[in-house]
Amino acid sequence: METEAVKAIAAGLAIGLGAIGPAIGEGIIASKAMEAIGRNPEVSSKITPLMFVTMAITESTGIYALVITLIILFG
Repeated sequence: METEAVKAIAAGLAIGLGAIGPAIGEGIIASKAMEAIGRNPEVSSKITPLMFVTMAITESTGIYALVITLIILFG
């Protein structure tokens, strides 16, 4: 196979597999936060900022996968 084809396949796998983890993680974070707010609505002002911080940390993993993909394609 040609080098460009191998790069394209590797980049597709890197971003595809690298996006699965953050997607599942963010779904779990959001569902648990909504469960907690549903059980005790008074603490929503404390849970919401923490939810956004943890989602941002989780999303950084997806961004790392994007960076690796760009390195594979253009490196």
